[in-house]
Amino acid sequence: MAINGKAARMTLPTIEPVYEVRARRLPANELQVEIWQLPSPASPHVLVPQRVAGLAGRNLEINQVRILKKLKDAGIRLEVMPIDGMRAPIREDAALRLALLLRVLAPMRSRAAMVAVAEGVEAMARQEAAYWLGMAVHRKNPRRVLTALRILLTAPR
Repeated sequence: MAINGKAARMTLPTIEPVYEVRARRLPANELQVEIWQLPSPASPHVLVPQRVAGLAGRNLEINQVRILKKLKDAGIRLEVMPIDGMRAPIREDAALRLALLLRVLAPMRSRAAMVAVAEGVEAMARQEAAYWLGMAVHRKNPRRVLTALRILLTAPR
């Protein structure tokens, strides 16, 4: 049975969770960046948009170059952000890594530890980042999970 060229080129649509970056300026010209998961066929449990992670203030300022670079690599440029903020879709792999980074950095105070943790998250494989983010989002005590990750990434080798 021969397959014509058109049928051979057809590809099935990929079913992936849908994520969105939301950014806005807060009072005192501070930037706030958040990752939201949107309803999609791949995530039937998500009925309304859910905030996965966010960062603002001092911790975002300290890591702003790293985070803006990750957003730029994902095709999102915050330099052209409108006054009232912006929303932009982001691929799942970029959203996972960025959301994990934002969640793990949010309560931290030590700059040196922040750098170690950020480098550790960047070095993670996609599956490892997805595992840690899933643990941080769906566990009863996500602080324990994030604390464990911080300890693992800042422990002397």
